[in-house]
Amino acid sequence: MVDKYGEVLPEEKEIKYSKQDYEPRKKKKNSHEKWDWMKDKHYAKMFKEIEKKIEGVIGKGKFEWVDRRVFDQVFDRKTLLAIYKLMNGGVISELSWPIARGKEAHVFRGEGPNGPIAVKIFHTSNAVFRNLMKYIEGDTRFGGLKRKHRDLVTVWVRKEYRNLMRLKKSGLSVPDVFGINENVLVMEYIGDENSPSPRLRDVKVDSPNEILDELTNFLKVCWNDSNLVHADFSDYNVLLQNGKVRVIDVGQAVPKNHPYAKEFLVRDVERLRDWAKKQQLEVNLAELIYEILESEN
Repeated sequence: MVDKYGEVLPEEKEIKYSKQDYEPRKKKKNSHEKWDWMKDKHYAKMFKEIEKKIEGVIGKGKFEWVDRRVFDQVFDRKTLLAIYKLMNGGVISELSWPIARGKEAHVFRGEGPNGPIAVKIFHTSNAVFRNLMKYIEGDTRFGGLKRKHRDLVTVWVRKEYRNLMRLKKSGLSVPDVFGINENVLVMEYIGDENSPSPRLRDVKVDSPNEILDELTNFLKVCWNDSNLVHADFSDYNVLLQNGKVRVIDVGQAVPKNHPYAKEFLVRDVERLRDWAKKQQLEVNLAELIYEILESEN
């Protein structure tokens, strides 16, 4: 199914930019011109088919009623087309309500053929991905990269997809992946009918030693079996579901042969140590790093 409607894949140097790279694009004189494509019969028919299914995330009622700010930031033509294909492919049944909003993406709760899903829609209208080049350059899985923003977004989505698949194959507790198309990634929803599971940093933990052991084991298996380093490991990117950790946001994860892999690993372990300190746990950084690296022998 994903083969047909999405892309299924087998398996710092500081980048300097000119002032122009960070300047916003000039707006068109008529702000409604950017939606002229909606008048095209093909796209009008497409939108009409999915309009009811996405009302929960863009506002009730007709297109004229929706929050234009959300539409401007998230639902451009290519994004709507990607959602349309995933809906026609049976991967998404509807988008229900927003879960999270960040610099890189909006995440929405939705419904799939087998229950709740999380739909991560990566932004296509800002330059945040240019600041993430250090996680892409040096990753041998992605060669011949162009510097156009849309290309960076597409690569980043593919990167998160492949990282999730690799980590899941190693038995690690990351979200299942259900589909991918352009800048849209469909995953397992982690939470209940009312809200997503809380972040680790927002929870008072009853058994911090157990959580520390789980997170240490994640880093071990990630490095030694998946041959990856998370590269953004923190209590922001760990959810607690029924007392168990679920690690999310793995788009920046890089393989062990990446030029900065060990630097990223040290940073991940430092953040784990910092969390442990907040829980009044004594953790020796050098010993923890040694434990992770030594377990590969």
